[in-house]
Amino acid sequence: MTDQKTSFEKIAVVTGGARGIGAAISRGLALQGCDVAVMGRNKEQLSAFCQELSSETQRKILPVVVDVSDPEAVAKAFGIVSDELGAPTFLINNAGIAPAAPFMKTDLATWNKVLGVDLTGVFLCTQQVLPAMIKAKDGRIVNVASTAGLKGYAYTTAYCAAKHGLIGLTRSLALETTKTGVTVNAVCPGFTDTELVAEAVQSIAAKTGRTSEEAVAELAANNPQGRLIDPQEVAEAVLWLCQESSGSITGQSIAVAGGEVM
Repeated sequence: MTDQKTSFEKIAVVTGGARGIGAAISRGLALQGCDVAVMGRNKEQLSAFCQELSSETQRKILPVVVDVSDPEAVAKAFGIVSDELGAPTFLINNAGIAPAAPFMKTDLATWNKVLGVDLTGVFLCTQQVLPAMIKAKDGRIVNVASTAGLKGYAYTTAYCAAKHGLIGLTRSLALETTKTGVTVNAVCPGFTDTELVAEAVQSIAAKTGRTSEEAVAELAANNPQGRLIDPQEVAEAVLWLCQESSGSITGQSIAVAGGEVM
């Protein structure tokens, strides 16, 4: 996807953009000609990733430290993006957390934290960019949800609730923006080979006595292809939704899950 027809040459924001799926999306957008604001909470990780990506792509790659669940921090972060790069055409809401626990051991603080990052964070970031996108009659908002937004998984009630809410937000906002030149879609990866899943594997192994290999196999068994999804596969779906030729695709929740039944 590097020919002139699919080159973007626009400004993009990727939350949670320095690792896993987010890093693959940030790299893909930069390779397509975008200047990219990479948002995250870890300053050192952000700085290292952005420096590497800038050298690789020769694009402006801006590290922005932010907690997407904090309204004031989000407003400040997007102010920095506007000052340094300009108004974003692409917003990729990828930041997310996924602690695992039985429902009765999920306390209110954990519940609120998960919804704050995985759902409210999307609301806050989207409100920052949508007015300018509508004014320009050009914008792509892609929410990285999960198959957990399309079905249920045990021991992740807060995460499933947040991702179901995210898909509802996606569908509703898509209807509000149908005549504005802005599209709003979600991609829904299955279990993906990322640091987040690696943390889940460690948790499963610690709590159940299984080996890491057995824990990975348990997660991969959800995918009929019998494997974890590669982050680049998710990034390719996001890049497709950002193309000009994808302008009629809005309000969709696209599973990248190897045929997993929802």
